[in-house]
Amino acid sequence: MTISPRLRTGGRRRGRYGRITAVAGALSALAVLAACSGPPNGPSDSSDSFFALSPGTPGAAGPIDSFSWAVYAEPPTLDYTVAFDYPQNTILSNVCESLMRWTPGLTVEPGLARKESHPDPTTWVYDLREGVRFHDGRTMSADDVVHSLGRQRNPDNAAAWAQVFQNVTAITRTGPLQVTVKLRKPDSQFPQYMATAAGVVASKAGVEKAGRDYGTTGGLACSGPFELGTWHKGQSIELDRFDAYWGARAKAGKAEFRFLTDPSARTNALLSGEVDGGYLIPTESYARLGRSVTGTLYFGEGLSTVNVNVTNLKGPLGDVRVRRALSLALDRSGFVRAGLGEAGGATTSLTTRAAWARASHSTRKAAFDGLAPTEPDLERARALIKEAGASGATLTVATSSIGQDVSLLATAVQAAGTQIGLDIRLKSIAPNAFTALFTDPGAREGIDMFPLTYYQSITDPLDLLANFRTGAYLNFAGYSDKSYDELVDRATAAHDPEQRMKAETKLQHHAADRLLWIPVAEWPTSVFLNQRITGAPTTIAYLYYPWAADVGAAP
Repeated sequence: MTISPRLRTGGRRRGRYGRITAVAGALSALAVLAACSGPPNGPSDSSDSFFALSPGTPGAAGPIDSFSWAVYAEPPTLDYTVAFDYPQNTILSNVCESLMRWTPGLTVEPGLARKESHPDPTTWVYDLREGVRFHDGRTMSADDVVHSLGRQRNPDNAAAWAQVFQNVTAITRTGPLQVTVKLRKPDSQFPQYMATAAGVVASKAGVEKAGRDYGTTGGLACSGPFELGTWHKGQSIELDRFDAYWGARAKAGKAEFRFLTDPSARTNALLSGEVDGGYLIPTESYARLGRSVTGTLYFGEGLSTVNVNVTNLKGPLGDVRVRRALSLALDRSGFVRAGLGEAGGATTSLTTRAAWARASHSTRKAAFDGLAPTEPDLERARALIKEAGASGATLTVATSSIGQDVSLLATAVQAAGTQIGLDIRLKSIAPNAFTALFTDPGAREGIDMFPLTYYQSITDPLDLLANFRTGAYLNFAGYSDKSYDELVDRATAAHDPEQRMKAETKLQHHAADRLLWIPVAEWPTSVFLNQRITGAPTTIAYLYYPWAADVGAAP
């Protein structure tokens, strides 16, 4: 996985809480999968959930002059190399395009590359579309692709997606419209990420002309159905339809993204019609928006799990019995009701069932069979604490007002610890500083755990499970196990999905047994559309798919 977390960081593959998304307001596609069926619907346990996952919203009845969209934070930049969080990617996916494209069904199809081929285990060849125009007026060539992917590899750029390119030895122009990527060793993940921001292509001349200002002023010199219009700092970003687009013309002439950082203000703006729609609906507003007569609240597959990130294995949590005890004491169903507005399902799996869509039934079953039950077992939890000699041990959990999913999960961990004899203390962190937990080791000093909602940027369990490899970006606790690393290497090298996912099944059970993160719930994508518009996808594909081009007038 790239470090483009989806973390929901509070503001951040990769967040509001990050690509990594840290829990609810917070912060990646398949290579030869055009014919692959989409992921199965439904969370791991929907028995106590009121919501239903929708494959999409009704198609637009026709064009519309413009629509407005709420985002919870202003992107610091729209440079595709650092597009690791929800606000950036929600906007950027409509302006910049990648070699491959993630679809609303979470499969992959050709993007700027009309074809990809795999002549040997360490070579990927991308044949490009002819006549693709960039927003700066230039026509796409292989040189633009080499330059764009090269920016991701350049250490001076501190690219969020650099880890995707760790096995790349060369990216070369092998024809006017052909680029060849050579790998150090077989890597099944690399081609999948070419449908995310890691595979974005922009005009070489346009990027070089902008220099250090690229992504913050002027255009982005990309090729999407919209081009960057006016950026009103602190207020909004406008996108204008690009009429020279090579694909289907966007239905809206303009899309305006308004920065509404306060959850209540964002909800009120949706209800009043001040804005027409938005993703990442505040969980505390699900019921209110679900009852609204001014629009419709939809849920879709999010490939997201809410977890407790274990950041310190040197203290009491270094004993796996203490981690298991906390997991056994957690009231997951209660958190789903209160923290996720009943939209989600309790789970003890770090990966969602949908992430295993390409596995056979038997492999998918093996991945989830034998995982711990989701119901609390306080008696067993207390016994484990006593066995570990951890009664009265002090642990610190970071919390924040960034979203009720974060604050309520931290509170749930504290309640669980209290019931089994631990002293759990909460450390409140300002929303604008929560992101630092993912980027600054110093910010994690003195913290043993914090809430983390992780979304996958590709439909492959390894995207998450590779996080526990020695030295991985999100392996904040420094966990290291040679056998686990060898399994990650084996899965990475396996191009055949079934062979790969058999190895990933072993990784799933290893991580679940050691509780390297404590999984809590599956969490769907949410989107609200008022009565003016329709057409937006409901799945997490919107982070890399040009979703705004599908939005048009409602019937």
